[in-house]
Amino acid sequence: MSKKTENPNTTKAEPADNPLEELLAGGHLELKAKTFRGRFWAFLKLNFFAGLVVLAPLVVTLWLFKTIVISVDNALLGFVPERYHLNNLLFEHFEIILPFDPHGLGLLVGVLFLVLVGLAVRNIFGRTLLHWGERLLGRIPGVSSIYNALKQITETVTSTNSKSFRKVVMVEYPRKGIWAIGFVSGTTQGQAQREIEHKLINVFLPTTPNPTSGFLLFFPEEDLIELDMTVDQGLKMIISAGIVTPTKAEGQAALKKQKQAAAEGLEHEKAK
Repeated sequence: MSKKTENPNTTKAEPADNPLEELLAGGHLELKAKTFRGRFWAFLKLNFFAGLVVLAPLVVTLWLFKTIVISVDNALLGFVPERYHLNNLLFEHFEIILPFDPHGLGLLVGVLFLVLVGLAVRNIFGRTLLHWGERLLGRIPGVSSIYNALKQITETVTSTNSKSFRKVVMVEYPRKGIWAIGFVSGTTQGQAQREIEHKLINVFLPTTPNPTSGFLLFFPEEDLIELDMTVDQGLKMIISAGIVTPTKAEGQAALKKQKQAAAEGLEHEKAK
């Protein structure tokens, strides 16, 4: 049986990996209507959805940013005397009254406060004061357990040297033949590991679309399938219910960039 020869000068159109690029290229809606009215409505629908896909993430991002800034600003502005509010300062010194209430002063005060607190706890006096306050909280029933738990979570999330949540894995859960995505949070320690002969790995299995809740499961190391994607890419996949899925090339490139950043960070710390 002979194979059909193809013209080497012709190129076959490959489906776009990016759904947005496919939509903008007209991949979802083809203008095949026979009548002018049908082609017009197909053209209108195609461009409407293209504009929606482009603008929706931008609008939602800006709205969330504005909401967070205004909420934090209003919460912290109560600690600033009213005479130092921006509108009052402008009227007092320049006799200018803005037609709107400017935001940002409370947020700026909050950032400066965090910088001052960080500066204070980095010296001996600040660390001594911090340890004294922690010992005081440790004597209050109920408060100490909450504070210690929140402190451990914060230190784990913000630590640059931590290996927690650095790998995305696929596991068989809740039964054989069904797979789920989870994040490796470390090697199992304590009695949970001593009761089992083979090595166990802690895996956090988040829920969709809210990855802040989930389950802590202990899996044998050989049952984990490591995926070529970063934690951020895995979170996007979970939040979007699989709609936003990175390609293998994108995942490998992101992992390579992450490893290079980690190596540069270690070199910088050694240089200190």
